Amino acid sequence: MHDAMHPVTQHGPFARPRTTSSPLAEMADRQIDARSRLTTLGRDLRNSRGVMIGGSLFLAVVVIAIAAPMIARYNPIEQDYGQTLRPPNLEHLMGTDNFGRDIFSRVVFGTQISLRVGLISVAIASLIGIPLGLVAGYYGRWIDRVAMGLIDIMLAFPGILLAFVIVAVVGSSLVNLMIAIGIGSIPGFARLIRGSVLSTRALSYVEAARVIGCRDPRIVGLHILPNIASPIIVYSTLKVATAILAGASLSFLGLGVQRPTPEWGVMLADGRNFLQQQWWIAAFPGLAIMVTTLAINLLGDGIRDIHDPRLQRG
Repeated sequence: MHDAMHPVTQHGPFARPRTTSSPLAEMADRQIDARSRLTTLGRDLRNSRGVMIGGSLFLAVVVIAIAAPMIARYNPIEQDYGQTLRPPNLEHLMGTDNFGRDIFSRVVFGTQISLRVGLISVAIASLIGIPLGLVAGYYGRWIDRVAMGLIDIMLAFPGILLAFVIVAVVGSSLVNLMIAIGIGSIPGFARLIRGSVLSTRALSYVEAARVIGCRDPRIVGLHILPNIASPIIVYSTLKVATAILAGASLSFLGLGVQRPTPEWGVMLADGRNFLQQQWWIAAFPGLAIMVTTLAINLLGDGIRDIHDPRLQRG
């Protein structure tokens, strides 16, 4: 009798009192716990080696992109035929290419373009894929069938191949490249969000919001979307690295950014004929791609590990 009148307390690092409270009280508890979760998240981010290393590297890349005009010593597209194919030296830290252009300056300015491609293409994909997945997962029925049917058609083509086709049809430019990569990334966002919504919409706090008369947009925007933010953040972070690689690949093939723009994929294409003798023409832009994507992947993996319940510590 005594046990029936008092809440049962669980022990352990994730212990929470289990009470016979109403769904409305559970909603209030979730709001009260939000601040403590943010504090815990901040501590976990600081303690994550992947987040710290990847975040530091990515921050350095962002700083280089912002400060490119101040860091670069030469005009990245200015040709100097008296300085062609010079190896790395104190005057040209990464050497020069077959047109006498400074490789270091081109790599630095290429950081701006690559980050722009990665961030804007992911923004395009998320702005379309997230609402599509929310609507399909929340309402289900024929809306879900139609939306996922379109996504399945897009998934019939690999993302890079779909971007390849779009760029080939609409033309090669930086804007078309970002749009093409963004469209090719929509299916991944839509399916991720749909699956997360399907597993969230039947939880008690969502049912409580329906009981008190909340409309669907409010339920989706205030109760479902914030609680599926973790997989969105992780996936978006990792997708930036994929978009940068896709952009460099298409530019390498001549379907993205065009010469003489200092873009890493274009620089790799220019240096492929000089690999045996003038290795620095392709080596340094390739190294820039590797470091940037590694930094983003480390950051994304660290964030994913923090939000993975199986890896949480008490």
